[in-house]
Amino acid sequence: MKRIISITLAAVMLSFVAALFASCGSSYDGEINVYNWAEYVADGSSDTIDIISKFEEEYNIKVNYTTYETNEELYNMLKSSNSSYDVVFPSDYMVEKLKNEKLIKKLDLSKIPNQKKIIDRFKNMDFDKGNNYSVPYSWNVTGLVYNKTMVKGKPDSWESLWNKSLKGSILMFNNSRDAYAIAMQLCGINPESFTKADIDKATEKLKEQKPLLKKYVMDQTFTEMENNQSAIAPYYAGDIYTMMTNNDDLVGVLPEEGSNLFVDSMCVPESAENVEGAYKFINFMTDPENSAANMDYITYASPVEGAKELIDKDVAESELVYPPDSYLDKCYTFRDVDEDVYSYMQEQFVKLMS
Repeated sequence: MKRIISITLAAVMLSFVAALFASCGSSYDGEINVYNWAEYVADGSSDTIDIISKFEEEYNIKVNYTTYETNEELYNMLKSSNSSYDVVFPSDYMVEKLKNEKLIKKLDLSKIPNQKKIIDRFKNMDFDKGNNYSVPYSWNVTGLVYNKTMVKGKPDSWESLWNKSLKGSILMFNNSRDAYAIAMQLCGINPESFTKADIDKATEKLKEQKPLLKKYVMDQTFTEMENNQSAIAPYYAGDIYTMMTNNDDLVGVLPEEGSNLFVDSMCVPESAENVEGAYKFINFMTDPENSAANMDYITYASPVEGAKELIDKDVAESELVYPPDSYLDKCYTFRDVDEDVYSYMQEQFVKLMS
């Protein structure tokens, strides 16, 4: 899961690169279609490596790279579109959903030797026991970001998002799964697996919060917090690290209750047309040097052994990017839930925001 900074700009850049290659008369041995979160690979800016160009040069395989904003957008594309993708990057619960609905292939791990370099914590996770359908790409947790000039003390609990003294300056996830997870934690409900009754209980908790909120947001969190427009917000901890580099008054916190440990992985859709090229791409991305370059850019953590040592020291030493194991042990990972339960949660969230 990653912020969407400039999809239009990315599209323009990709079009320019495609035109440049065409004008030079370059020919490739093949091509792959990659569908990923926006701003989720190093693109050559800010002294980073242009990972896509590096792969193309190394394997002489052209990468047609497009982006999506949510796991649900990815799901709908694979479920109902005629478009064919060779590599996609779903989050944990979506890996499980795609696997259960036979929308992704069982992987031939002998063709992805770097998969052996995945850290043990991120192998055999509940959403893909046996590592048969996915290879982890990045991981991180959700956290809190607050402006120390607007908030007294250190808000180290999710309850801080219900602080009446901050009325009108609190932001909340405009995302049902993340918003309900926070409310469920505070209600003593396991956010990994829940019922409609659990959703009703969490909905009441979110209703208590609604009058205190400034707005429900996702990417706008960056603007609101970096420009001192809001006092406190939940967001993805690696992105909070980025916000803090842009505003010295911002502080990131890992809530004492624990939070969502999310893992974005690489999968091969059932409809993939270049499976061999997909394996090459996944193996390339799990090379420690390439993984480190990508994580330097997105400021999330790498699941690849040896990559952390190659990452910028400030990023690698940040507890927001690399929370300690003692904190991770308190975290949960989203699982796929029954469709009727998930739809009910979506419906209740829409009603809540209206």
